[in-house]
Amino acid sequence: MNPLFRDLSDQERLDWLRLIRSENIGPRSFHGLLDRLGSAAAALEALPDLIRRSRSAREIKICSVRDAEQEMESARRLGVRFIALCEPAYPATLRAIDAPPPLLAVSGVIETLLRPTVAIVGSRNASASGLIFTERLARGLGGSGYVVVSGLARGIDGKAHQSSLDTGTIAVLAGGHD
Repeated sequence: MNPLFRDLSDQERLDWLRLIRSENIGPRSFHGLLDRLGSAAAALEALPDLIRRSRSAREIKICSVRDAEQEMESARRLGVRFIALCEPAYPATLRAIDAPPPLLAVSGVIETLLRPTVAIVGSRNASASGLIFTERLARGLGGSGYVVVSGLARGIDGKAHQSSLDTGTIAVLAGGHD
């Protein structure tokens, strides 16, 4: 295992969640702050001063401990856990993109994230023949060892997910677990 990969402590995970949930802190800003300051806790501590010294018109509202704890508790009740970019369970292919999400909220079999994946996406208003083709494609890919990744929208995405339930599927939801 790469020595740079490690599991976060509960406090570090809370700090990561607070930092990425702070207004105007996206993946690029998050990674830049961690590179510069070493930890999410240090970044959260430094943000008020960085904001004061900044010439940017962007205002940054820091996510409160209470809000982050409530999100983590809500996730826990739903069987969702947060996986950080530095943790071994984080998908290597997602880690390799330009600005990967610092945290993933994951429900289900975590090991599915480590298998080879293929994305199937398409029209929400798919034709009957398009849905049949998608089902055959997803089942075939699943039978060949691939996990199908989809967005769970109606149409092609939903059919790809539904057709891959027996072999492995990852549904990506941008709107959060709740």
